[in-house]
Amino acid sequence: MSSPRPSFEPQQHSLVEDALALLTATPLVALGVTLYAQAELLTGSTAGMAFLIKYISDWGFGPVFFVLNLPFYILAFLRMGWKFTLRTFCAVGLVSVFAELTPHWVSFDQLNAIYAALLGGLCMGLGMLVLFRHRASLGGINILALYLQDRFDLRAGTFQMGVDLCIVLLALFVLSPDKVLLSIAGAAMLNLILTLNHKPGRYQGIS
Repeated sequence: MSSPRPSFEPQQHSLVEDALALLTATPLVALGVTLYAQAELLTGSTAGMAFLIKYISDWGFGPVFFVLNLPFYILAFLRMGWKFTLRTFCAVGLVSVFAELTPHWVSFDQLNAIYAALLGGLCMGLGMLVLFRHRASLGGINILALYLQDRFDLRAGTFQMGVDLCIVLLALFVLSPDKVLLSIAGAAMLNLILTLNHKPGRYQGIS
């Protein structure tokens, strides 16, 4: 007869741990953004909108991403509380800054688009995983999706999928079809990282 598994009380993250997590996650996300930008790829959600605007207008990804997220902090505060909102604001701000600085620190004489799509998705997925485990996010559409689900009973996943589909369709007018397909592959890699590693009850740290 097997003995019962020991139960553990969730351990709360300290302020220092949360800060280190932000400084670990955001450069990873920014590296993924840099790979995508240099290979002319894009991802979904608010970041995907920022990529589209960047490719159309040649504005920097960082400032556009930061501005696009501003309206969503009100919803984040109403639904998730001020601690989550503050962490998310810091995460978005750091990604915006690192996304502008990383191309000055790293350059690629040769960059295979398939490699960029998969490694970029991997980097962004790992960065988002760290943020999620420290009760933060990269803001944007997922917060709106959760709000609409609570307020109007519209399924968050369905809304998020619809937005991402619109981004992909718009991308067809901006990028070549092969770049759009590679972007979808990168998004699959990102979501695979989150699906395999971010499951309820698997991680007990709280903050």
